[in-house]
Amino acid sequence: MKLGVLDQMAQPKGVSAEETAARTLELAQFVETLGYERYWFAEHHATRGLASSSPEIMMAAVAAKTKKLKVGSGGILLPQYSAYKVASHFLQLQSLFPGRIEAGVGRSTGGNERIRSLLADGKPNQADDYPEKLADLAAYLSKKGKVRATPRTEASPELFSLGLGENSALLAAELGIGYVFGHFIKPDRGKEAHDTYRTHFKKGYLNHPEQRSAIFIICGETDEHSEELASSQDIWLLHVEKGFDSRVPSVEEATSLRLNKKEQERIKTNRKRMIIGGPAKVKRELTELSERYQCDDWLILTNIYDVEEKKRSYVRIMELFS
Repeated sequence: MKLGVLDQMAQPKGVSAEETAARTLELAQFVETLGYERYWFAEHHATRGLASSSPEIMMAAVAAKTKKLKVGSGGILLPQYSAYKVASHFLQLQSLFPGRIEAGVGRSTGGNERIRSLLADGKPNQADDYPEKLADLAAYLSKKGKVRATPRTEASPELFSLGLGENSALLAAELGIGYVFGHFIKPDRGKEAHDTYRTHFKKGYLNHPEQRSAIFIICGETDEHSEELASSQDIWLLHVEKGFDSRVPSVEEATSLRLNKKEQERIKTNRKRMIIGGPAKVKRELTELSERYQCDDWLILTNIYDVEEKKRSYVRIMELFS
């Protein structure tokens, strides 16, 4: 099993953005010592509790603080930006950290229409142009492209498209690039997406298919302990979806809240996006999911309040599969 981290830089209540950034660098160094292969950053805007708004900068910061850890973006909001400029960012990073850069992009708008417009400098929504922009990005990064972005590094970073189903998987397959399925967002089409990607992959930017999945995992000492830890993530995610204060609450605050029936049902539904349990349960469920998806490469999100408990969760997960 290949394991990595996808970090949204979820900010705990009472912790500043500066402290969150410092903790992130520390966590990346820590998981490298455990044997995790990669550390990716999401891109979010106008969400108070998510401090990762510039994956490229965080990639550089983490790469500079680590030795072998691969760093990536999961993912840059390609529809809002120039594909050429995005390619230049990735190639600049590749020149600084050869062989350690993984370029992940997605179709998301990054927020509401106002935020999307600000990111795109007032340009119309370009989400429908994503396939064309993705093809352009692959060309600008590739030595085979008619126009290549600079700096012209000896090797190109690996390129991945993020998605939630068969359509996104087919696009990645036809372009011959890597694919990452967002189980942590919409888990219902995972098997179909991975099957589509493998079946239709054509040699292109990559010589062979590279597939991954991203998922929320909390591994406690026991199932009961994991449920306690997960309470902060449950409420955090509920608040993110409602547009409330999306900083991560403490376990004490999360468990003290009185939830109505609709909120309880939403938390139950959101649990399909996660694996929550002690070591035996986590190993069983991730192994079963890997077999179902035919995917043994995972990016793990753990958005709980206590940073030390987060570290211990990552330790337990690695011990299960090392």
